[in-house]
Amino acid sequence: MTTLIDAPLPAPLAGISVLELEITGKCQLTCTHCLSESSPQATHGMMTPSDWRAVIIDAAMLKIPQVQLIGGEPTVNPHWIRYTDLALFLGLRVQVYSNLFHVREEWWEVFQRDGVTLGTSYYSNDPAEHDTITGRPGSYTRTRSNIREAVRRCIPVRAGIVEVLPDQHVTEAREELRSMGVRQIQTDRARAIGRAALPGQTPTTDELCGNCGRGRAAVLPNGDLSGCVLSRFLPTGNVRESPLAGSPKWSETIASIPPRSLEACTPDDSGDCDPANTEACNPAYD
Repeated sequence: MTTLIDAPLPAPLAGISVLELEITGKCQLTCTHCLSESSPQATHGMMTPSDWRAVIIDAAMLKIPQVQLIGGEPTVNPHWIRYTDLALFLGLRVQVYSNLFHVREEWWEVFQRDGVTLGTSYYSNDPAEHDTITGRPGSYTRTRSNIREAVRRCIPVRAGIVEVLPDQHVTEAREELRSMGVRQIQTDRARAIGRAALPGQTPTTDELCGNCGRGRAAVLPNGDLSGCVLSRFLPTGNVRESPLAGSPKWSETIASIPPRSLEACTPDDSGDCDPANTEACNPAYD
C-alpha cells in the first residue's frame, strides 16, 4: 500500500476532522438496523494490519485530528489496541465506538488514556426492547453495566439512540443514560441502509444527512474510502490502491451528495449520520 510518505499531498480531504475506521465487520450483535450488516459470522475484511497502520499515518500527515474505531464491534479486531497506540503516538485523538457488550478488564486502562473517548449505542430502558433491536438476549444488562463502569472510571462517554421500532422508549432511554451520568446523548432515526433497508431497496442520498465528506470520511473493511460509514454505497476510491488523499473520485462524489443545512433538519433527524459523535439538530440534541 502506498502512503503519503511516497506521494504529494493533494487537497480532497482538506477539512476532515474525523476519520472513521471500520476495522471489522464482526460483531456479537445483529442489530436490526445495522448499516454494515455486521454479525458474529462476518470477517475483519480485506484490510491488513499494515494497511490500517498506513491509513492512520496518512491521517496524521493530513492533520486529521481524530480517528474513530468502529465496526462491527472494533474490539473484536485483535489489533485495535495497536491502532489506538499508533494514533495516540502520532498525536491523534481516538474514539472507540463499542457496543460495550463485552469489556475485558485490561481494556479499561486503554479507555482511560488521555485522548481516548468511548462512543456507544443505547436503545431503550426496557431490556426486552433493547435486546429485540440488538438481536442478543442480555445485551441491555451488559451494555448498561459497562456504561456505568465507564462513568465510574471518569471515561468520557457519548451515547447515540437510534429510533428503530414504533413507540420505542427513546425518551426513557435518554433519561436512563442521564441518570447513569452520561451527558452527551444524541438521537437519530434509522436510515434505510444495510439491514434497515427494505428487501431490494437501493440506498439513495436521501438517507444521508448531507455532511458526508464535509468534515468526516470513512475507510471500510475492504479499503473503500467514502464520505462516512453510511455513504458506503458511494465509494470514492480504495486506500489499498492509492493513498488516503489520492482518492480519484472524492471531489465529484462528495459534490453529488446534496448538502443539508441545520434549518432543513426535522426533529427525528440528527443532522448527522453518527448520532453519538457529533452535534445533532435541535430538538433532537440533548
